[in-house]
Amino acid sequence: MFSKADIKKMVGTDTELTKKMIEAIELWDDMLRGQAPWNNQAPSLGIEAGICREFADIAINEMDAKVDNGRLDELFQSALSGLNENLQEGIALGSMIIKPMLGGTVEYVTATGFVPVKFKAGKLIDCVLIERKKKSDSAYYSRAERHQLTSGGLRIENKAYYSTMPGKLGVQVPLADIGDWAEYPAEITYPGMDKMDLAYYKNPNKNRVDGTPCGVSIYSGEAAAQIQKADVQGARCDWEYESGERAIHVDERALRHDRATGGVGLPRLNKRLYRGLNLDMNKEELFREYSPGMRDDAYLRGLESYYRQIEFAVGLAYGDLSNPQSVDKTATEIRASKQRKYNRVSAIQDNLKTCLGELVDAIAFYNEMYTTDYTLSCTFRDSILTDEEAERNQDRQDVSMGIQRPEEYRAKWYGEDLETAKANLPEQAAPVMDTLNVR
Repeated sequence: MFSKADIKKMVGTDTELTKKMIEAIELWDDMLRGQAPWNNQAPSLGIEAGICREFADIAINEMDAKVDNGRLDELFQSALSGLNENLQEGIALGSMIIKPMLGGTVEYVTATGFVPVKFKAGKLIDCVLIERKKKSDSAYYSRAERHQLTSGGLRIENKAYYSTMPGKLGVQVPLADIGDWAEYPAEITYPGMDKMDLAYYKNPNKNRVDGTPCGVSIYSGEAAAQIQKADVQGARCDWEYESGERAIHVDERALRHDRATGGVGLPRLNKRLYRGLNLDMNKEELFREYSPGMRDDAYLRGLESYYRQIEFAVGLAYGDLSNPQSVDKTATEIRASKQRKYNRVSAIQDNLKTCLGELVDAIAFYNEMYTTDYTLSCTFRDSILTDEEAERNQDRQDVSMGIQRPEEYRAKWYGEDLETAKANLPEQAAPVMDTLNVR
């Protein structure tokens, strides 16, 4: 990302993107790609990508989103084709933008590719999207596309910059200098447009990095520290297996010396398994086995502990990262962990629904249908997210109302077939009037 000074030069004013947030986004991006500072010594276990994939998969699984306008719905459904993979990165970096393009396509831009300039009531009303081009090892171009809601409508500005170094903004140059950008207007305003022409998603996590309205990673804060510990613990496990490989120390008298090459060897024996050694302490012993005891159980228990701490920190359920059989959990603890995940995914879905509503408006704007009547219907029907206790209570109400038969309820919740469930139902008490000897 550009430095704070370059961003201020590009925008001409202070932005919501602080230096602390820039550093945080760069760290989250490095973690997602397995290039965190500690990964030089402890290779990444891929926990970050797994967390984001789990949340994205569940958040949009069985999502039913459609627009009641045929042409607009067709464009909208096409835009959703890349939602899952890009939402994963948006969850990792804290936010993302979906921007419609002329011709019906959309562009997904994550936090490394845009600068939030201003928010109003939590909504993004001013931002700069950045496009980069490399012409050669000493020619780097950047295009800053600013979208801003003003009292006169929506204003879009384009500026181009040239630099001899990557990551530097450099000096401003005419848009015409870059062929692909020559047709972009330097500035254009759409009077009467009172919404942004793009959609903005951010994670439902409180920003404890700098307190701004900018989105933060799902694994920010304490979770990042636990992920680092897990990567280091994973490296310890790998070293335990590598250092514990069986070897046999061989006295030099048992080795075959090659006079031509000056090397030594032992016929028909695995090179990795045998090591030359001058065993002076026992001249009668030519071979000695090296086979240390493994301590992997202790290391793996530590790794499982870190996994569970990460699950708690990011809002996953027990067993999503950790081994569900590694530690006994009570039914209450399991239910609480599922509820925690349900709440986190529901919050992501709420923010995603708002984002998709903004996307429909933006698509309508770019396709001259902004004044057309249309409605977005977006629901999330996912059995994985359903709270078990809430579903069970609903089924009980259905039985009491006569909508569901008692044997159906028992078959579902007690794992019985319908015939067994019906046979196991308690006998119904006879009505009071039937027990009276009325003549």
